[in-house]
Amino acid sequence: MARSVNQRKPVSSPVARRGNPKPPSKTVIRRSHPSPWRTLRWIAAFGTVSLVSAFAGMTFVLIAPFQGTGHRGQGDPSWLEMITRGLQYGMGRPVNLLVLGVDKVLDAPEGSPERFRGRTDTLLLARFNPENGTITVLSIPRDTRVEIPGYGINKINAANVYGDVDLTVRVVSKTLNYTPVDRYIRIDTAAFRELVDLVGGVEVNVPKRMVYTDHTQKLYIDLQPGLQTLNGEQAEGFVRFRYDELGDIGRAQRQQMLIKALQKKLANPVMLTQLPKIYSVLQKYVDTDLTFAELMAIAQFSLRIEPDNLRLILLPGRFGGDGYEVSYWLPDYERIGRVVAEHFRDRPAKLVNSNWSESGTLRIALQNASGRSDAAQDMADFLAHHGYTNVMISNEWYQQTPETEIIAQQGDVGAAQMIRSVLGMGRVSANSTGVLSSDITIRIGRDWAAVLH
Repeated sequence: MARSVNQRKPVSSPVARRGNPKPPSKTVIRRSHPSPWRTLRWIAAFGTVSLVSAFAGMTFVLIAPFQGTGHRGQGDPSWLEMITRGLQYGMGRPVNLLVLGVDKVLDAPEGSPERFRGRTDTLLLARFNPENGTITVLSIPRDTRVEIPGYGINKINAANVYGDVDLTVRVVSKTLNYTPVDRYIRIDTAAFRELVDLVGGVEVNVPKRMVYTDHTQKLYIDLQPGLQTLNGEQAEGFVRFRYDELGDIGRAQRQQMLIKALQKKLANPVMLTQLPKIYSVLQKYVDTDLTFAELMAIAQFSLRIEPDNLRLILLPGRFGGDGYEVSYWLPDYERIGRVVAEHFRDRPAKLVNSNWSESGTLRIALQNASGRSDAAQDMADFLAHHGYTNVMISNEWYQQTPETEIIAQQGDVGAAQMIRSVLGMGRVSANSTGVLSSDITIRIGRDWAAVLH
C-alpha cells in the first residue's frame, strides 16, 4: 500500500524535503506525554485528520500504520496497540503534504500500483504548521495550465499519468515557486462513496440543480438544490460536478464546502465506532509514503486545531478564455507568490509585502445574504467612508445567513480581520467560496441588515 518516492529515513529522523538537500534543523517527530484525560481525544484523531479533502480528507485516517513502518512479519497490531503507540508522537516543524485524488484506471489489475496512475481529479497541498497552530489547504484546479517536463504544456492533472507521483510532485513544487513537498498521499476516488456512507452521510446546501452522467467513471449526478444530507454517491457527485459556468473552479469551491461539512461531522465521538471499517476500505484505495509516526504526528496536531484555524485557499488564477485550444485555469504567479510566502514558507509572515492589501487597493466583493435589498449598497457606502473604495456588489447569495461572513478569498486573513474591526461585526474565515476576482468577499448577513446605517 505504501510506496516511497525517496529513500525512507528512520522515523526518528527529520522528514526529508524533496528538492532540499539540507535536512531541516528541527525534527517532525518528537516524544510527548499527553495527560490521561486527553486519551479519548487522541483516539479521535484518527477521524479528525480528515479535514483536508472532499475526496482525500477522510483518508489520513489509519493509512500507514501497518505497512512500511518496520513491523512487517509481526502481524497487524491491534487497535489498542496502534493507539498506544500513537500517543507518543508530536509535530516539531511545519509539514507540506500533497493530497491527490485519482480517477479510476479501468484496465488496471486489482491491487496493482497502476490503479493510482490515473489523472488527478483532486490536487491539494496541505500545510500543517505547529508554529502558528494552523492547517492551510491549497486547492489546485485540475485544469491548471503548466509545463510538464518532457511533455510540454498541459493540464496539471496529466502529470500523474505521464510520470507517476514523482513527476506530479515536481510540477506542483515548481508551480508554487519551488515549495517543498514533504510527503504525498494518493487516493482512488472509488473510496469516497464508501467512506461517506460509513460516517452516515454529510449535510451540505446544494446551491443549484446538478445533472450529469459519465458512464466511463460510473458517475451519475442528479441533485436538487437545498440543504440536505448526501450519501456517498451523492457527495461524490456534488464535489465532482463541473458542468456549469465555473467549471473546475466551482468544483474546487464545493470541495471546500464539503471539507467544512466533514469537519463538523467527524467531531462526533460516535465516529470512533467506524474506525475498523474505515481502515478496511482504505487498505484497498490508498497509496502513501507517510510512516506511522508521521501519520500520528499529523493526526494529533490536527486534533488541536480550532475550526477558524483551518484555512482553505484556491490557487490564484483566471479562466483561459479565448485564444486557448482547451479550457485552462491560468495561474497568477504574482499572487501565488504572495500566498506561498504567507502560508507555505518557513519564515515569518511579516516578511510578506503587505502593500497590496492596503484599503484603497484591496478588492472587496459584496454578496447580499441578508434578506434586505439595500444592505449591499449600504455596506459599500460604509466601506467607502472608511477608505475601502475598490468595492463591487456581486450577485446575491443563494440563501440568507444570520451572521455576516468576511471571507479571505486569497488567504489574507489579516486584511479580513481589519475589515471586521471596521464593520464591528462578522466572522472571519479563510476559504475560496466567495467571488473569484476578489481579495475579500463579504457575505452580508441579517446582523448587518438589523443595524442598517
